Amino acid sequence: MELCVALDLPLREQNLTLAKEIKEFPVWLKVGLRSYIRDGKEFIQDLKAINPEFKIFADLKLYDIPNTMADAAEELAKIGVEMFNIHASAGKEAMQTVMQRLEQFSKRPLVLAVTVLTSFNEEQFRTIYNASIDEKATQFAKDAFDAGLDGVVCSVYESKKIKQITAHNFITLTPGIRPFGEDAGDQKRVADIPIAKENRSDIIVVGRPIYKAKNPKEVVQKILTKL
Repeated sequence: MELCVALDLPLREQNLTLAKEIKEFPVWLKVGLRSYIRDGKEFIQDLKAINPEFKIFADLKLYDIPNTMADAAEELAKIGVEMFNIHASAGKEAMQTVMQRLEQFSKRPLVLAVTVLTSFNEEQFRTIYNASIDEKATQFAKDAFDAGLDGVVCSVYESKKIKQITAHNFITLTPGIRPFGEDAGDQKRVADIPIAKENRSDIIVVGRPIYKAKNPKEVVQKILTKL
């Protein structure tokens, strides 16, 4: 299991400071919509300058018509991120189009499909999708697997089942991790590290428990000893 640290602080310099504090650790860094819109691809270059071994996850959740998604995916590959995500609900054709476009690259990024956002509870999700979280998460994951993607973004509670219906090496990246039982905040389906392990999560995403800590480096070190 690997750790992905969410760079979700409100200012560019705060995120860079956090990256500098944890530069010695073998972690993923998640660059989300706010950071990318505000700071652009130069921010990713700045992170690589701090430590070229940082693996960058562009958490942009692409969702559009197939060709537009493929265009965006191609640009992300050119920037040099190691992983990005797209919405599975864009459909299998869109996911296949993205993967076909990336065939031109000798070394392409990993591509994950977002199944069900961890901010949804069962009632909220059913109102929109007219199905249960479990039903749609597994369907979206199977579609992503069939389309040739590398894995999915899901909650830990879908991770094990998704691997059972796809493959053991189909990546599950799980947000909403509260490593030591911290407050859930705006997430609904959260879990700690033992639950993530039990459900065979490959990459856990941790944000606030790290960047709101007095000593983020110490928290990252503690998390890594538990993986």
